[in-house]
Amino acid sequence: MDTLVKQLPGAGMDVFFSAKGIAIIGASDDVTKIGGRPIQFLLKYGYKGRVYPVNPRGGVIQGLPAYTSISELPGQADMAVLAVPAPATIQALKDCAEGGVRAVVVLSSGFAEAGEEGVLLQAELVAIARKYGIRLLGPNCLGTISVEQGVIASFSIILEQSMPPAGHVGIVSQSGNVGSYAVQNIARRGLGLSHFIATGNEADIDVADGIAALANDPQTHLVLCCMETCRDADRLIYALDLARKNNKPVVVLKIGSTEQGQAAAASHTGALASSDAVIDAVFRRYGVLRVHSIEALLDIGHAASLLLPGKLPEGDRITVLAASGGFGIMMADATVKAGLTLATLTDQTKDKIRAVLPLAGTNNPVDATAQVSSRPDVLYSMLSALMEDHSSDVTQVFLSLSLYNARLRSVYMEALQKIRANYPDRLLVITSQGPADAVKEINDMGIPVFPSIDATAQGLAGLVQMSRLATVNEGERYQGVVESLDRQVFRNEYTAKKALATAGIPMLDEVVVSSADQAAQEATRMGFPVVLKIVSEDIQHKTEIGGVKLNVPDEAGVRAAYRQIMQSVTVHAPNARLDGILVTPMVKGGAELIMGIFKDPVFGPVVMVGTGGIYAEVLQDVALQAAPVSETEAQDMIRSLKLFAILDGARGQPKADIKAAATTLAKLSQFACRYADDVAEIDMNPVLVRPEGQGAIVLDALLIPTTNVV
Repeated sequence: MDTLVKQLPGAGMDVFFSAKGIAIIGASDDVTKIGGRPIQFLLKYGYKGRVYPVNPRGGVIQGLPAYTSISELPGQADMAVLAVPAPATIQALKDCAEGGVRAVVVLSSGFAEAGEEGVLLQAELVAIARKYGIRLLGPNCLGTISVEQGVIASFSIILEQSMPPAGHVGIVSQSGNVGSYAVQNIARRGLGLSHFIATGNEADIDVADGIAALANDPQTHLVLCCMETCRDADRLIYALDLARKNNKPVVVLKIGSTEQGQAAAASHTGALASSDAVIDAVFRRYGVLRVHSIEALLDIGHAASLLLPGKLPEGDRITVLAASGGFGIMMADATVKAGLTLATLTDQTKDKIRAVLPLAGTNNPVDATAQVSSRPDVLYSMLSALMEDHSSDVTQVFLSLSLYNARLRSVYMEALQKIRANYPDRLLVITSQGPADAVKEINDMGIPVFPSIDATAQGLAGLVQMSRLATVNEGERYQGVVESLDRQVFRNEYTAKKALATAGIPMLDEVVVSSADQAAQEATRMGFPVVLKIVSEDIQHKTEIGGVKLNVPDEAGVRAAYRQIMQSVTVHAPNARLDGILVTPMVKGGAELIMGIFKDPVFGPVVMVGTGGIYAEVLQDVALQAAPVSETEAQDMIRSLKLFAILDGARGQPKADIKAAATTLAKLSQFACRYADDVAEIDMNPVLVRPEGQGAIVLDALLIPTTNVV
């Protein structure tokens, strides 16, 4: 293997979790310094391997013999922590390479984040690491923590008080502070952590490495990721795909958005595109749940950790129970707003509820009245009736602040313990705030506790989505060779359509003419009515300058339309280069879509479909996915549109040929991948989707080249 090439995501990462010997280069007796804190933490939390402080002065550091260089170590250090000034890291890394170190954590700052000189230093670090096959974490990072193994290469303050409890949640974060905040809150909740990785500047190891390493780790069941940006689409996709194949759900807090990296778009497609939406689409494709707040990351992560593996909701039908009608209504509202469904309880279930509490409200939401808190057997009987009703997937119980009341807490705990024992496979969640030990007691039963009604609804929606994402179809990968296009295909609408037609994208019988007589002759051959459009590489929005005439009925009309278009273009675009006028059949009947491609700076060609015609930019009803897409994915994209009901025959309209539209979209995505180097954007608007069995046809198209096409 060429060790100068960046390794596959996750390769060589096991050392960070299981190092048997750790050298601290720049070691210090002062535990307030970054060279002192890793030693302090390793000793404090019982690391079972050898700790080797390295400092040119030698002597004793924190009770351990110190070595003047890594070459003096009496044993093998398979991991090293660099806590020296940035300029000194180059020699330190070379010493590590000579000493057989396989993994290095650079805690020091002063690299790419600090300016041009730092960029050069960082590049030199990477070159050394890849030359010797060393995995390099950082620089300018918070390092790693492996809880059960006691392997610590971090100076984080989260370890000053205590080590987080060991468990099955792995965290990888591009931001050290955001990641450490997540770890602190997980520890406060009593949630068990497997490993924490903060990637810093990502000179070598990036967020994809972290996800892949956790996906391969048998101790980790769930991956939480704090992500600012994606620098390498292929690596991220590899890692997400690996996590999915290994049944390790990934929840990502993606903050900010990737820059478009393009000048102002010349087509509808570019105007409708958003890079943040692209990464959303990629996450969906690979079964990733995206959240938008640190609170949601923690709430859903905590709940999922209690249910994994194997107990995520099978559906979105929720039953809500409260001792108050008002709170029940609030729960119902939040449930529906979160995209979930209120379960319809069976008559048998309602009879069981009334048998326990005759005055209870038996519809969903269930109003159990204050009597439900009187005795454990009353609450147990109410809950058991709901547990036995399989028309519901999850039961949510609102306990308000009752856990702060010793008597009520006793009633609830007794009932919940019995419910969990008798219905271990039925999903139950609690909405409540209370003492930490009370919440932990419920969590220990495998029952998630959410702090508010809205948090519960959003958390349940996330768990349902996580369950569904685990079953989505894997996206296609482009298997062909990237080719070049003749520059002439970008000239105008006619040449663009000819190029797209070679990919099997359906086009009309069209011809470019240069006189009114020729236009009339071709229109007669095609059959009336026809459409006339100006053809020019300088005119993209033809309607706005009078460059289009629709539904022209006869030869006389064609001649008149030809003259009118030429006159209007002369007035409104006097300097435009004209290639003639396009004569095409007038096609009616069907629904209009827009389909297109734009170039994302990270993910490459992205395919888009949305509501077409003149309202495309107004309605902003679009679906995106990284190209290519399969016909199945294309159909799912079309079905996700808000106005899909119109395509599906709303109010007695004929159903559109969705299959043909999906085939067209899939072929467009393949075309974009095939010519990815040359094509910046493709705009097909409108695409007329005719009634079922009649196909789809592209009525207008535009190809925009990348700047390097000559």
